[in-house]
Amino acid sequence: MIISTAIVLSSLVIIIGLVVYHGAPAITVDILIKTPTSQDYIGEGTGGILNAIVGSLLLVIPATIIAFFVGIAIALYLQSDFSHHSFSTFVRFILDVLWGIPSILYGVFCFLIMIAIGVRASVLTGIIALTLLEIPIITRYIDESIKMVPAGLKESAYSLGSTKFETAVKVVRRQAFPGILAGVLLGLGRGIGDAASILFTAGFSNNVPGSVFDGTAALPTLIFKYFSSPYAAVRERAYAAAFILVIIVLLISIISRLLTKRFMKHVIR
Repeated sequence: MIISTAIVLSSLVIIIGLVVYHGAPAITVDILIKTPTSQDYIGEGTGGILNAIVGSLLLVIPATIIAFFVGIAIALYLQSDFSHHSFSTFVRFILDVLWGIPSILYGVFCFLIMIAIGVRASVLTGIIALTLLEIPIITRYIDESIKMVPAGLKESAYSLGSTKFETAVKVVRRQAFPGILAGVLLGLGRGIGDAASILFTAGFSNNVPGSVFDGTAALPTLIFKYFSSPYAAVRERAYAAAFILVIIVLLISIISRLLTKRFMKHVIR
């Protein structure tokens, strides 16, 4: 147990340490507020990665919101009050399989549909790919949180005349809110750090997208593109983007812990 813990912690420290060591010195004001230029790809430009930062937010925030509404609806329906046990077990199995599918398959699936209907890579198709990726994660997390709600609490609501729908939306949802919030933030963190699902669907652009039909860069795809460069200066920009991405993911994790701890005070156990 001690050895396993040491391996995990040391791996995490090494990964974060390497990113901070190479990425922190490369962070400048221009990196954060400017978009790339053609000279950046040969290590001689003075542009930044604003396009990727904005692109990541434009992709992951709408995808997480859509995945949340779809996920909470599915999770509430899977409870014994609404669906049969065998059906809910089957759906949970499918969701677990979808959770384990490599994210690039979601990108390939959306890419094939894009080819079939003649649509090019854009913010919209990237959002759809990330939504499909996040739905099983958020749904299963919410489902497990709802299953932990005491049965006596629901029975008390029924005894007061509440319907199944009212109990699910007003009582169960509020009781399971800390777990729901943690699941949403977990899906958000997974979505903002994924490159494979948006590699074919969101495209790449040096500019901040003007509409949902324009292609956009994201931090993961920009890191992939810059790390492939033979120029050391370009790879330094990749480390800078990786540093920003790590900071965002760490902030999401910290916020998730703090908010979950705060709302757990109001949960009936």
